[in-house]
Amino acid sequence: MGYGGYSYEAHENISAKRTHTPRQQVFTQRACHALMNPKGLRVRECRDSVDHPNSLGIVFALDVTGSMGSIPELLARQELPKFMKILEDCRVADPQILFMAVGDATCDKAPLQVGQFETTAELMDQWLTWSFIEGGGGGQNTESYELALYWLAQHTDMDCWRKRQKRGYLFMTGDELPYPYVSRHQVEAICGDKLDEDIPVAAAVAAVESTFEPFFLIPDLLERRERCEKPWRDLLGAHVLCMESAEDTCYVAAGVLALGELQDLDAVAALLTKAGASRARVGSAVRALTPYAATLRKDAVGAPRTVKASLPTGDKPGSWRR
Repeated sequence: MGYGGYSYEAHENISAKRTHTPRQQVFTQRACHALMNPKGLRVRECRDSVDHPNSLGIVFALDVTGSMGSIPELLARQELPKFMKILEDCRVADPQILFMAVGDATCDKAPLQVGQFETTAELMDQWLTWSFIEGGGGGQNTESYELALYWLAQHTDMDCWRKRQKRGYLFMTGDELPYPYVSRHQVEAICGDKLDEDIPVAAAVAAVESTFEPFFLIPDLLERRERCEKPWRDLLGAHVLCMESAEDTCYVAAGVLALGELQDLDAVAALLTKAGASRARVGSAVRALTPYAATLRKDAVGAPRTVKASLPTGDKPGSWRR
């Protein structure tokens, strides 16, 4: 998929009409949409075309349990056009967006929902708002994120990887832990795949990393990170991004892609400001991105420099300043 042209103005118009629309009128599904049911779904494709010769697959896997439903709503009402505008401004070529919805396979009716890779504003919005915001989840501090990782590793085919060995981007939102294993029973029931055995979650992460750069975005820095940050960092390292507000989701995700095109975080901050982000939103997005940017040496801090001719030994101070 991914045919047709993107219009920021059309996207803004779609979002603006929903400013005061109740959530249940934006997200009208009361069960998994038939076209988003992963059962028996072979593949979702992100393909190059004449209009989009350098397609880049981008996935938003959104936790739609009770504590996380605000992020899909924010994207549908106001944030997704901003994300696309930032990508356009920093010249990310031909992005194609796929939406997934993630719940809990132990108790939810629709623990995994899968859209298609799309380029146009209208179709992106269609798959986003076709998502069933179930608002469920269990009380055991886990959700079925590992099922989404498994499905993306096994059921996507992207020309960015196949032709150019450029991985796509996965932005998963959540505030809980994954289950320790991808259950073979759940995979068969929900996806229709038959596995010989359960898959450890670390193996599911390794599989998805072969074609995607996965990021886990935790909203509300002070309220939620304590219960899930450490285990996710054990799996993803600096690709865990702790935000200060759900409203930062699109700015942080766009900032990740912008860092691939721009010199450092100062340039990203200028880009977010140009896109209309308030000073507070720019500041919180930059803070969330700083640990990741530091791993790329793009945190706007000067490279270490040697100030002594020889390295110190014993208890002497180090010779590197940053």
